[in-house]
Amino acid sequence: MMNNTQTPSTLCPSQSAFRVATARALHQLLDQQRILEDPFALGCLGPQKAAELMLDPDQYNDVSGRSLRAGIVVRSKFAEDHLLKAVTLGCRQYVVIGAGLDTWALRTAQSLPAVNVFELDQPAMQVWKRQVYADNGWETPDRLHWISMDLRNVSIDSALRQGGIDMSVPMVVSALGVFVYLSPIAVEGVIHAMRALPIGSSLVMDYRLSEQCLPPIERTIMQFTEHLMAAGGEPWCSSSTPEEIKALLEAAGFDVEEDLGPTELNNRYLARRRDGLQIAGGGFRYLSAIKTR
Repeated sequence: MMNNTQTPSTLCPSQSAFRVATARALHQLLDQQRILEDPFALGCLGPQKAAELMLDPDQYNDVSGRSLRAGIVVRSKFAEDHLLKAVTLGCRQYVVIGAGLDTWALRTAQSLPAVNVFELDQPAMQVWKRQVYADNGWETPDRLHWISMDLRNVSIDSALRQGGIDMSVPMVVSALGVFVYLSPIAVEGVIHAMRALPIGSSLVMDYRLSEQCLPPIERTIMQFTEHLMAAGGEPWCSSSTPEEIKALLEAAGFDVEEDLGPTELNNRYLARRRDGLQIAGGGFRYLSAIKTR
């Protein structure tokens, strides 16, 4: 059982997952023009952190905080838009790699009950998340399936089969905030294993852009952030050029559909906002691809 005298941030096995959930919660509190409605985001953080945010959300609303929040909610919106498009075409399987505190299954339990959601994450993170559900009195949707795995030790195709996914029909796979924490060899291995996905499947992912692709100011910002992540115990381990990622995906049978940077994403999701919420800097890119062979 969770010790309620401790803050959830000290208990959550993944600080990155907790940080993402915090940004999503702040989006609900600070941004009137929401691009992502998530009524469960605050509850994911536990009562103490939720109360802190509600008491003074503006403490997290500086320039860097707004940019981080913008990037996190936009990447979720980007992935979920592609998922909904696939559902209209008949897809009924959604795989979330590194699910963390993602709430899509909860948010759509009533509206899209036919879509099976498979959340893949490390065992400790899933134990913690189940306790979050219990503490909030949230019922686990019938179509939500938990798959405990570590991509550094288990191949993605093996995990999917063991988790009960129907490998004969297309699926949408989301991998957000995942590859940056894996070594280049592990990234290659995960994408290579996705050759086993059936034709018609979709992949939505983000990746850290190699420093040589960035202008000097953005490179400096990226290096500073990288040091902060390492100091927090979750170092960034990989980066790629668009050409390298495209080659890896093509070798696995995928055609890149979109590969977008901050300018394109700001124009699509954050244009004409009165609050000026924008993604600043081009350190990460967001990509969708279709399995065609």
